[in-house]
Amino acid sequence: MPSHKPRGGSTPKPAKKCGCWFTTLSVLVLAFALLTPIYLYLDARLEQFYIFSPPQLHDLSLRAIGAHGNDTRAVVSYIVGELSEKLPGGYVNLDEEWIFNNAGGAMGAMYIIHASITEYLIIFGTAIGTEGHTGRHTADDYFHILAGTQLAYTPGSYEPEVYPQGSVHHLRRGTVKQYKMDEACFALEYARGWIPPMLGFGYADTFTSTLDFPTLWRTTWVTGREMISNLLRGKL
Repeated sequence: MPSHKPRGGSTPKPAKKCGCWFTTLSVLVLAFALLTPIYLYLDARLEQFYIFSPPQLHDLSLRAIGAHGNDTRAVVSYIVGELSEKLPGGYVNLDEEWIFNNAGGAMGAMYIIHASITEYLIIFGTAIGTEGHTGRHTADDYFHILAGTQLAYTPGSYEPEVYPQGSVHHLRRGTVKQYKMDEACFALEYARGWIPPMLGFGYADTFTSTLDFPTLWRTTWVTGREMISNLLRGKL
């Protein structure tokens, strides 16, 4: 019978395939090379994307407290009302959609007033007190105390930082502290910088502790809705 073997009497070996890891690595390196200068360019110009400022919000908080004292509900209403007048067009969420928030071991509730790629403004607090880790963030965080007192601690200190009603606790970008809110404490929290990387800190406790997925979904829905709507308005 005729032989079906190829000439030379040996079976050819299949060609070696290039490892897919090499292709993946190349794509990642290319993406990094392309995105890094874009990030650096935008990071140096973040100021032009902001629609709020810490001095403006501090002044507003003090006037709201001066007008309504310890009536925190009225203080919040005063703040949101003035912001909506000065920033028409949907930048301010007028619906008080309170959502539980677990992050860094602390638990409270938040009302998202504004969320975009470079800023968020929320009311955060609790009526019974909490304590936890601030997180190490890609944005500066300004905690305007509307009611109660917040304590903060950094390693090496022997005395707490004390932030009473009307004061501002500025957590600088990239720094971290322990914080505590004794009993009832509410604040107007303003973050400016890169907001999306902060979301992981806000989500982590759901997967490692609470397993409260309905709250996770609601947080994602409201945050995503506000960020996307602001992007459609041209607000980064």
